[in-house]
Amino acid sequence: MADRETLTGSLRNHSTVAPVQGGISAPAGFRTGAVHCGIKADPLALDLAVLAADAPASAAALFTTNLARAAPVTVSQQHLGQTAGIARAVVVNSGCANACTGELGLQHARLMAQETATALGCVPEQVLVASTGVIGVVLPIDRVTQGIRTATGSMTGTGGGDAARAIMTTDPFPKEHAVSVQTPGGTFSVGGMSKGSGMIEPKMATMLGFLTTDARVAPGLLRRALQESARDTFNAITVDGECSTNDSLFALASGASGVVIDEVSYPALLQGLLAVSHELALGIVRGGEGATKLIAVRVTDAASVDQARQVARTIANSPLVKTAVHGADPNWGRIVAASGRSGVAFDPARMTVRIGGILTFEHGLPNDDDAVQVVEHMKGHEVRIDVSLGSGGEASATIWTCDLSAEYVRINGEYRT
Repeated sequence: MADRETLTGSLRNHSTVAPVQGGISAPAGFRTGAVHCGIKADPLALDLAVLAADAPASAAALFTTNLARAAPVTVSQQHLGQTAGIARAVVVNSGCANACTGELGLQHARLMAQETATALGCVPEQVLVASTGVIGVVLPIDRVTQGIRTATGSMTGTGGGDAARAIMTTDPFPKEHAVSVQTPGGTFSVGGMSKGSGMIEPKMATMLGFLTTDARVAPGLLRRALQESARDTFNAITVDGECSTNDSLFALASGASGVVIDEVSYPALLQGLLAVSHELALGIVRGGEGATKLIAVRVTDAASVDQARQVARTIANSPLVKTAVHGADPNWGRIVAASGRSGVAFDPARMTVRIGGILTFEHGLPNDDDAVQVVEHMKGHEVRIDVSLGSGGEASATIWTCDLSAEYVRINGEYRT
């Protein structure tokens, strides 16, 4: 183990990650197509995208833990199992979740895969499917299949931006990012796009997310990297504590760069996935429904990382904490109370709370001397909450969330109407 740690540490030190343009299309060996097929009422709104590899690619995915799983989730899981982690494409629509639609929904998801496979010349099992939008609505499948034909007939290697827009629902802006990773064994790229604005509580990966790389990676190693990178990115965000029926995160590796990822070079792949996933995950929180502020909740001095995450997530999901941040109210009592009900054992007499780096609560007692400075920090677009449990442990974790505004209530009160 010591030898492997020395090797991977050395490789990590000699890898350079830098942002590049292109989003999901940045890695070699991939093409995208995006169209308006008629799911959304606005004729100018893109609502269907196809991401295709030029040849069969390694594939991995993480899916929602919600028992009410949408049809595309079921179909994609089946296809990945049938191909042992090989895929040619992902087809995704927005405007309709195809969730809670029974056997007809499954038929439609499989038809989406079949239509894409026919256009690309592969078997349907090599096509993964994703949908997002309103639950309980049947897909206008004739429009969707025609849209697939149009999208696959006009795919390019530079259409990542349109694809990122085609997967949006209530998102205020598209989310895409890409990096190049320089290693002693060569350079490869990682790109990605995601959507998510409401109904966000990561219980696997959250929302819809798509990652590509032109590194050559075996499916098992790609899945391991996807799980590990999602843990501290997509699985470390929350908007409203709601786990969706459609949450899916996909990764495809084309191998077109020629850079081979093995156990020694694995840290370089993980670095690339983390860099892209971090930007996409924070983009989801920044674009949360009605959000005006990004909130980082960091918990330290915990007995374990899981306990630190549990406390941080409880704080991040507290409506009282989120509304206090929205109103720039330095109400540290809500943070303490949320920590205390998290289910993690600690002594409040050893606890400290800082907002914007300013001490507000220490050893069971308030410290409001600098409340004015705290308010000024909370008026900004980024708010930092630091909680030390004082448990004597060395574990820590950060969860990102956003404030809760009246606009969130308006959006979700009118979602179906």
